[in-house]
Amino acid sequence: MVSYHRVGDILDMLAEELPPEFYRELSGGILLTREERASLHGDELAIMGEYIVSPSGRMIKIYYGSFEELYGWMDEEQLTEQLREVLRHEFTHHMESLAGERGLEIKDEMQLREYYRQKGRRR
Repeated sequence: MVSYHRVGDILDMLAEELPPEFYRELSGGILLTREERASLHGDELAIMGEYIVSPSGRMIKIYYGSFEELYGWMDEEQLTEQLREVLRHEFTHHMESLAGERGLEIKDEMQLREYYRQKGRRR
C-alpha cells in the first residue's frame, strides 16, 4: 500500500486541481485520517470519505485505513484515481450544501437503499 504520508501528498496535489471557489467555507479543510471507517450498519461497507458539517465548521475527511483495506493492492497511479474520485464526490456534497441542494445526498441514500434491498436487509 502507498504510505500514509504519500497519500497525504497525493491529496494535496489533487486538492490543487480544484478551483479556489471550492474551498469557500470549508473551514476544516481536507483531513486525512489513519482510521478505517465502516458503515454504521454493521456490514462490510467501507466509508472512504465523508463531508462533515458541524457547529465547528465544514470539512472533508478521507479515511486512509479504508483505502488501505480495499485498495492496498493498487499501485500509486490507480490509487490516485480512486482518491480523486472520492475527493471530488465529497466536494460535490460541499458545493451542494453551500447551495442548499441535496441531490448527491439523495442519490447516495437511494444507492444504499438499493444495496440493502438486494442484500435482503433494511436500514
